[in-house]
Amino acid sequence: MKSRNSTSPGTPVDRLISLLDLEPIEVNIFRGVSPNERSQRVFGGQVLGQALVAATRTVEDRACHSLHAYFLVAGDPKVPILYEVDRSRDGKSFSSRRVVAIQHGRQIFHMSVSFQVDERGPEHQIEAPPVPSPHALTDDAVLRRRAVDHVPEDERSQFLRQGPIELRYLHPADVVRPEKVPPHQAVWMKTTGSLPDDLALHQCVLAYESDMTMLNTALLPHGFGWFDEQLQMASIDHAMWFHRPFRADEWLLCVLDSPAAHGARGFTRGAIYSADGKLVASVAQEGLMRLRGGSPAGSD
Repeated sequence: MKSRNSTSPGTPVDRLISLLDLEPIEVNIFRGVSPNERSQRVFGGQVLGQALVAATRTVEDRACHSLHAYFLVAGDPKVPILYEVDRSRDGKSFSSRRVVAIQHGRQIFHMSVSFQVDERGPEHQIEAPPVPSPHALTDDAVLRRRAVDHVPEDERSQFLRQGPIELRYLHPADVVRPEKVPPHQAVWMKTTGSLPDDLALHQCVLAYESDMTMLNTALLPHGFGWFDEQLQMASIDHAMWFHRPFRADEWLLCVLDSPAAHGARGFTRGAIYSADGKLVASVAQEGLMRLRGGSPAGSD
């Protein structure tokens, strides 16, 4: 993924591409910034995407096939994030990288990434489930506009903000007053505009958007809404495997389930398919689901 000259961003997708266009500071060191928004912490998908960009900038002629990341401390959106890449190994077929994200002099995130040259081998996949076309479903932005009157007034502008990712849930949950339902869901997603023909960029965008639907899957059987003050939520770790080339600006089906929640942690896994049924990626995440007032003394 080559560095681009940043231009004045216009559309949400333009702003996403600019967000992922890290500034090289020194060999193996890059700087990323956060959007100028009202958020109190950095969106986890942003750090995933930017860290993958940093790793990709140190590799040539091979594509990412897996990443494993840990979120250590909530990121501060008011200051830049430094990404330091360790070139762990370059072999004949695989390259390994370790990326550390730093703010205020301490690590907030680290990620291991593996890249591979293009090779041929045996192939199989679990088939995609039969689901309605995304064109038969309602855009999540429309659903948010319908629910905005039930959102706290100081949260409404952020709740309605037009982002770079379009989501269409098969069975949309009420994000403010949800019912308790089984912990599985499916959602179509894509960017709201076109992206350049760069597989590395499409992988970084999918890493960014993969953090948008994981933790809320684990919440489904518990009836907690986004603005429930008794619950503290945060991503703890995140893993992805890229199986086949794809485009993030075309519809992708994310099929999610949460096998377990315990110890104030919820676990979710997902399979991501292209519109023609090819399994292009898999994802797994564990997230914090802590009832406020129930955490042990001295915990983060």
